[in-house]
Amino acid sequence: MASVSLFIGGIRPLPESGRPSGIYKQAANSRLTLGHEGFSGDQQADRRVHGGPEKAVHLYPATHYRRLAERFPAAAGQLLAGSLGENLSTGDLDESSVRVGDIWRLGGARLQVCQPRTPCWKIDERFGCDGMAAFIGEQRLTGWYWRVLTPGEVRPGDELLLEQAAANSPTLAAALALWAQHRPDPAALAHLAAVDGIAANWRGKIEQRLAWLRGEGGAPQPPAFHVKPD
Repeated sequence: MASVSLFIGGIRPLPESGRPSGIYKQAANSRLTLGHEGFSGDQQADRRVHGGPEKAVHLYPATHYRRLAERFPAAAGQLLAGSLGENLSTGDLDESSVRVGDIWRLGGARLQVCQPRTPCWKIDERFGCDGMAAFIGEQRLTGWYWRVLTPGEVRPGDELLLEQAAANSPTLAAALALWAQHRPDPAALAHLAAVDGIAANWRGKIEQRLAWLRGEGGAPQPPAFHVKPD
């Protein structure tokens, strides 16, 4: 069980480039409808890389903000729950607490852990700190995305309850550590790719990397980590 805070937001321009972004969130203080593509009232600016059924809800562990504030003290005053664009914030869970494919209940909705967040350059611009997105990725302070299995109503004060553990799946922390290795064990990667509930796009990246490790068809090695360029 985990206590969570809820955040939603519209689209606003970033401070330097003026590019539109949905990273700016505000705490929700009333009931929200959670559907297959996210919370009512929540928006994403670039639907090519944000939002959609397999990035419907983003949870960011509140405990990570201390690490970020220590590394980027100039932004410490801005590094508060909700400021990285997450919909759910909790101090009770982190990447070592959940498994890929876990099913949790929040209010009247059911959610499934399906992939980590890949940080993008907009984080650096939002906080005015070069390298923050890279640090988040390299230190595996990513948080994760949920798909919504059962839509429902969610209220502030609702708690996340584990409904069905993905017993044969690695924790998200273990999956990220495996993915970060220069030459991960192909058998372990294949096991991760086969996990029930993993996001299709992450499975595709894992399978591409497996092909490279196995020397199949001259497949290029995808990077273990990258900051989304756009």
